[in-house]
Amino acid sequence: MRERTYLRQRYAAMLYSVGLVCLICGVAMLSPLLALFVWPEEAANAMAYLFPAAALCGLGALLLSLCRFATREDLSVQEGGVIVCLSWLLVVVFSTWPFIATEGLSFSQAAFESMSGWTTTGLSVVDVEKAAHTTLLWRSVIQLLGGAGLAIVMMSAILGSAGAGVANAEGRGDQLLPNVRRSARLILVIYVCYAMAGTLAYRIAGMTWFDAVNHSFAAISTGGFSTRPESIGYWNLPTIEAVTIPLMILGNLSFVTAWSFWRGQIRTVARNGEVRLFTLLVPLASAALFFFTSASLYPHLGKSLRVAVFETTSALTTTGFSTVGYGNWNGFGLAVLLALMLIGGGTCSTAGGIKQFRVHLLWRALTHEVQRLAAPRNAVMESVLWKGEHRIFLADEHVRQASVFVFLYLILFAIGVLLLCSCGFSLEHALFEFASALGTVGLSIGVTSPGMPGSALWAETLAMFLGRLEFLVVITSLFKLGGDVSNYLTKEPKGKRHD
Repeated sequence: MRERTYLRQRYAAMLYSVGLVCLICGVAMLSPLLALFVWPEEAANAMAYLFPAAALCGLGALLLSLCRFATREDLSVQEGGVIVCLSWLLVVVFSTWPFIATEGLSFSQAAFESMSGWTTTGLSVVDVEKAAHTTLLWRSVIQLLGGAGLAIVMMSAILGSAGAGVANAEGRGDQLLPNVRRSARLILVIYVCYAMAGTLAYRIAGMTWFDAVNHSFAAISTGGFSTRPESIGYWNLPTIEAVTIPLMILGNLSFVTAWSFWRGQIRTVARNGEVRLFTLLVPLASAALFFFTSASLYPHLGKSLRVAVFETTSALTTTGFSTVGYGNWNGFGLAVLLALMLIGGGTCSTAGGIKQFRVHLLWRALTHEVQRLAAPRNAVMESVLWKGEHRIFLADEHVRQASVFVFLYLILFAIGVLLLCSCGFSLEHALFEFASALGTVGLSIGVTSPGMPGSALWAETLAMFLGRLEFLVVITSLFKLGGDVSNYLTKEPKGKRHD
């Protein structure tokens, strides 16, 4: 009985946090209605947001009311994982209603679009040329919220240390300041400043205010949803591309690295392993794309250079904006983008993928092992990594964790590719598209469309979910849920016998 009581107390605390996230997201769901002040002819779409927003807020308020007396001491990372998984699934499901009601999507398509938005992937089945302004704004809002796990960050700002486990499970474990509440608030300030600065820069560069807001939200969240079918290529302006690239890079940086940059700690930023890897990969990949792909496709030197740099940055930061289509690209160019999408962005950032720190760590482990084998038998060697302001000595535990993650990632990638191939897509297209979905990138070679098979649609939906939350969090959360349910059911008879 004692264990069952403990489980009830812990799950009451977890459901309180789930309720708080639902309440925050329910209020955010009202934001697209601001578009009605400019486009009042879309007033008929209001109920598509009011109804699910009220339902989500009502569910959140109910959970807060029922669990208000729960003890909310520090939550473990496993418990945080349960909160994150439940919150994400609830919010994604409620977010499907606006797409169904306003754009006439099926539930599968709406779930795909919703998951793509919240996971900041950017793959889309919505016809943006015909979509309502409220729909376009809603897509950008959920990318902004999903990019930094904004609801989780806001909850941490409210709960303080009690929300630290949830932030860790959501991939926001690195704190900018020792105090959890102050660190969460600082992340909010940085993120909002990015979005505001991006909006203003886009407007100056030539976009309308509506396009500027949408693309700023999508760029800083490394999301990639656009208001135009051609994405950034619609404008074909160097000024707009020059605004987009820095925003994508800022979204790619972890908030700890960004905070160091804001404080002028250039040396700390420069020695960061992720930053070094990024500054190495971008020029190398851009040069390779230029010489072997874009130079032969786009005869003007300026255009071919812009394409090479922009597409490289978009793929590595997992943003998913594009300036050109890939239908006429050769295999080399697609392979380069595929590799960049698999590597992904920075840890504790808005980006997805395997993450640059893991790739950097495994590279350092490889070079360290080669040096160790070449060194005298009695030599003592150490390998040091820098992650933010922290100096880390490379240990077997770090290599093991990174290797297990990469191995699982590639297994899931292979399974997804085979599934897309079984739906009739070519191997080349399946590799590219599933890498984009699993890495939450959003670049597409044409596979993702409203008419794609349902099994392929749901495979990409699941891939986006696992790729955004990192499937180890999902797996451990499911194991915890299963174990707790088993313990709760099996302890009851024993309790009665003791009574």
